[in-house]
Amino acid sequence: MALAISIIITGISIGLLVIYAADAAVSGGESGKGFLPLDAMTRGIGFGVPPIILPIMAFFISRKEPSKGLGTMIIIAGILIIIGGVVFFSIISSGDTENVAKSAGMGGGLIAIGGVIAALGSIKIKRS
Repeated sequence: MALAISIIITGISIGLLVIYAADAAVSGGESGKGFLPLDAMTRGIGFGVPPIILPIMAFFISRKEPSKGLGTMIIIAGILIIIGGVVFFSIISSGDTENVAKSAGMGGGLIAIGGVIAALGSIKIKRS
């Protein structure tokens, strides 16, 4: 049961990350211009924060049950977060020079969080 719940919430996480990326790509960085009528902050909170929390929850919910499939899904979620951090950093830092340090911190933070999530997925696979 715990494994099924973990797979479902990790799938939700991946789905939210894909929706977030698609809306951000369609909007071109402008608030409210994507297919979701949300500004960048709301989109980030609604579609960016849960995908960070859900794979971590999935790892700990199913920590005693082996599953290479779940480990792979957790790694995919981590890689998507890392890609988001790299894209965020490259787009924001190529703009105005005032926000370079702020964007470096946010992009770097996403890259680090994605790395931790991918490492949890690797641990899950290794234990399976």
